Amino acid sequence: MSGRKQFDVVAALDQAMHVFWQRGYADASLDALGSATGLGRGSLYGTFGTKDALFRQCLDRYASVYGARYEQALTAHPGDPVRAVEAFFDVTLSRIADPSVPMGCLIAQSAAQSPTLKEENNALVRGLLDLQRQRVRTALTHPSADARTLDELATFVVAVNQSLAVLSRAGASDTELHSVARLACTTVADTLGRAAAPEDVAQG
Repeated sequence: MSGRKQFDVVAALDQAMHVFWQRGYADASLDALGSATGLGRGSLYGTFGTKDALFRQCLDRYASVYGARYEQALTAHPGDPVRAVEAFFDVTLSRIADPSVPMGCLIAQSAAQSPTLKEENNALVRGLLDLQRQRVRTALTHPSADARTLDELATFVVAVNQSLAVLSRAGASDTELHSVARLACTTVADTLGRAAAPEDVAQG
């Protein structure tokens, strides 16, 4: 029975996550959350706590699911930072193309609505964005590039990643989104290439 109950809680959390993801925090009413999860207000509060507490659990759930996919993509190509970034964007593009989930990104949606969030929730969103940047930065190892360049590239990659989510919500086509990701990867490759050029010239 405990396994069945846990399954139901996770399923309800996923449904609530989709409501926040689609509507944003401000427009995710308790009625909409209850309708999606199949729980009345009493059961909703009893299971997840307040709306703010439920929102934080949904953010954590989202970060757990997609964070694991990002981590796998970024660590699958050691020594090849450009391929790692390509794999990173592939995760995002696959999620955007998945018809079973809302368009965009829950973290990007939440960041855009930061004025409506309480400070604790804002801090969580900022922390999740920083975690994504740290993951990308770890994958961007290059013997010829200085730390500042790699830090800036990591921030750039995360910024592009979030822009893909926003563009998808605005109706950008798959072709356009893939073009943005491809150009971003070219920028990463060119930047790392320029960092290596002085060493190559010196050796020549």
